[in-house]
Amino acid sequence: MQVHTTPLPGLLVIEPRVFADARGFFLETFHADKFAEHGLPGTWLQDNLSRSSRGTLRGLHYQRQHPQGKLVYVTRGAVWDVAVDLRRQSPTFGQWFGTELNAENHRQMYVPVGFAHGFCVLSESADFAYKCTDLYRPTDERTLLWNDPELGIAWPDVEPRILSSKDQQGLPLARADVFEELTVTH
Repeated sequence: MQVHTTPLPGLLVIEPRVFADARGFFLETFHADKFAEHGLPGTWLQDNLSRSSRGTLRGLHYQRQHPQGKLVYVTRGAVWDVAVDLRRQSPTFGQWFGTELNAENHRQMYVPVGFAHGFCVLSESADFAYKCTDLYRPTDERTLLWNDPELGIAWPDVEPRILSSKDQQGLPLARADVFEELTVTH
C-alpha cells in the first residue's frame, strides 16, 4: 500500500497493492494495522455503497456536529472525486483537491473530518463505496454549493449534469457552517 499526501493537510490518496493474474485480481481495501502505520482511522462505524449514472454529481456533503472521516473508492466505473477543506484554522481553508477514482486504478481517498466531499460520475454508471468514522445523521448534514465561484472547482464537463434538489441548493463557502475549532493533522 502506498499513501500519497495531497496539497491539503490530512487528505490522502491511497494506492493499495493489487495482485493480478489470469483469474482476475485481489486487493485489500482496508487493513487496520497498515492504516494505523499512516495515522489513519482503524474504527469505522458505517459502510455505504451508491450506484449513480453518468453525469450525476453528489455533494459537496459534510456533517457539522457529528463529522465523518471517509475512506472512498470506486468498485465499478469512474468518478471525479473532490474534497474541500472547511477547517477555518487550516492554511488551505477553502481549497479543493480532485482526482479520478476508478475500478482500474483502484485508488482510494481518505477524506478527514473537516472536509466537504463530493463526486461526479464519468462512466456510464459507477458504484462508489465509502467507509465512515461516524454514522450518517440526516439532520446534521450540510451541503456546500458544488459550483461556488469562490471555490472554483474544475468539475469535468459531463452531460447531462444530474443533481438532487438538496445539492442544487447548497450554500456558498461564505455562508457555510465551517469547522472553527478543528486541529489540522498530517
